[in-house]
Amino acid sequence: MLLKGCLNGARRPAEHPALPVTPAALAADVARVVAAGVGAVHLHPKDSVGADTLAREEVAAALTAVRAATPAVAVGITTGAWTVADPAERVTAIRAWTVLPDFASVNWHEPGAQDVAAALLARGVGVEAGLWHAQAVQEWAASPYRARCCRVLIELSDGLDAVDTEREADRLLDLVRPVGSEAPVLLHGEGTSCWPALRHAGRHRLQTRIGLEDVLDLPDGSPAPDNAALVVAARALLTEHE
Repeated sequence: MLLKGCLNGARRPAEHPALPVTPAALAADVARVVAAGVGAVHLHPKDSVGADTLAREEVAAALTAVRAATPAVAVGITTGAWTVADPAERVTAIRAWTVLPDFASVNWHEPGAQDVAAALLARGVGVEAGLWHAQAVQEWAASPYRARCCRVLIELSDGLDAVDTEREADRLLDLVRPVGSEAPVLLHGEGTSCWPALRHAGRHRLQTRIGLEDVLDLPDGSPAPDNAALVVAARALLTEHE
């Protein structure tokens, strides 16, 4: 049951003192979370002020540093529309990469998702289909690239309590399963839905993820000191379902 580490997300450095931003910090953090029990990592390369970027220099620096520290771990990055607003410019950025991630997430509800997925696949990068709601599932199900996705991400929003998290997870799973995709499903939440979603993933033997991108608190509500502490807590919860 894969546990992926999501290390920083779109957060800025001021949001948490242990948020990894620079290539060196990302490399060190990946080594720690791998030692704590993750099987893959997802990260957001950052520019000089800590904002997400798809620029080839920053992508190359982040990936090169991480792979030097932990060469065996699979590394994925974001292609979220907030990184580059114009879809055509996003595709151009992907085509310019000099160092490639193993996979990249594509939010299927965003404008240009099909073109972004095509650009990644053309470069041999695995595509994770990010499905945030029912409309995104429908668009992904009709996509010519659906069968080529390496993973399906069911992503639940902040603001849901435990009961609503499970209901929304089941609702989206019921939409995804009839599509017949052979890609594994990774279920995760954000903020209030994070830990309930992780527990639900464990009960249903689904892949999941944890890290400062998704949540800043441990299951007991206390502040998480860093990504490694979140991974340790997640592993303890998932062990209950192994």
